[in-house]
Amino acid sequence: MDTLLNLGLALALGLLVGIERGWQERDAAEGNRVAGIRTFGLVGLLGGLSQLLAGTAGDVLLGLVFLAFALLMAVAHAIEARVTKDYGVTTLVATLITFILGALSVRGQHSVAASGAVVTAVILSLKPLLHHWLERIEPKELAAALKLLLISVVILPVLPDEGFGPWQALNPYELWWLVVLIATLSFAAYCAIKIAGAGRGILLTGFLGGLVSSTAVTIHLSRLASKGVEQKILAAGILVASATMFLRILFVTALLNPALSQSLSLPMAAMALCFFGAAAVNARKRGQIAPDAFKMHNPVELRQALQFALLLAVILLATKAVQAWLGEAGIFLLAIISGVGDVDAITISLSRWAANDAAIRSATIAVLAAAMVNTVTKAVLTAVLGGYRIGVRVAGAMAGGLLIGAGLAWSWLDGYRIGFN
Repeated sequence: MDTLLNLGLALALGLLVGIERGWQERDAAEGNRVAGIRTFGLVGLLGGLSQLLAGTAGDVLLGLVFLAFALLMAVAHAIEARVTKDYGVTTLVATLITFILGALSVRGQHSVAASGAVVTAVILSLKPLLHHWLERIEPKELAAALKLLLISVVILPVLPDEGFGPWQALNPYELWWLVVLIATLSFAAYCAIKIAGAGRGILLTGFLGGLVSSTAVTIHLSRLASKGVEQKILAAGILVASATMFLRILFVTALLNPALSQSLSLPMAAMALCFFGAAAVNARKRGQIAPDAFKMHNPVELRQALQFALLLAVILLATKAVQAWLGEAGIFLLAIISGVGDVDAITISLSRWAANDAAIRSATIAVLAAAMVNTVTKAVLTAVLGGYRIGVRVAGAMAGGLLIGAGLAWSWLDGYRIGFN
């Protein structure tokens, strides 16, 4: 019975892949395609039977059967390609995968075989979507993806994992890993903007752009406001991007220091919700911006990665130095200064530094201060670049959110233990 069930699974997985292939080639005349639903089902069954025979005759027999099958399918594909002038090998590769999935089913690797069949069917069905994505990706995006792989797969593993410099504050491996983390998050959001398109809506654009750089989004949309684009819609985009910054901080701290993320969660989430709510009010009159009006610089460049690594190293050293020389007050001063330009570096530095309850308390105040200073900076940029009208609209919403966040943080610091255990 187990053998029959295994063979049944092999047949079912072949039929699953065959249904997808049959649907894609449903307009082809009968006999004008190499493999359809029945063929894929039989290929899965063939793989299962071959594995069953290999159980008594050895794996060499399975390899020979697979080789003979692959040769047969290659010849059939070559004959078909000469007639149709279609030299794609997707269906050919799918048949070979189906054979292997059938063999895995009889070998007892049911979960692996089932997962492989589902993933294969999904990838095959995504052809139009994947091609659409590729049409939107430019050579510079592809180069950026390769650079991301370079800094993560090639450079990261060879870096020494030990502390150097004063206070042993600089660990090359950890430092570069943090650079890779931020670059990956930013590049994922950048690709989402490219795929979805800025014209999909200002709220989506603001959210995805905020994952890359909320300050960059603020500058872009403020400049559009100065050119006469509808003020409420642009204000909504700026507020969404600013709210996303708080979520980004929570995500990074959750990865690096869950206790710090927990203590930040209530005030950060409250400010984000306030900003999202204000954005929704401003966006009641739905609108879009032109697809070519919103452009962001590619976040993955080796030069930018090195600059961020240098900034992060300076912040890490400065955190250790001001703690040793000035104590807690120095940490707060450093956070305020850093927050004017960037919150990622100081957030990462304080996440690594806060190792006990007292340090987490100080780090919570410092990260909140950096985020609030950065928010005030964006409000000023909006007024300067976009004009008085949009500046007042954005600043008013931001002021309300910051006051609520500050009030919740103060309640926790005053002994109510809100958001922190």
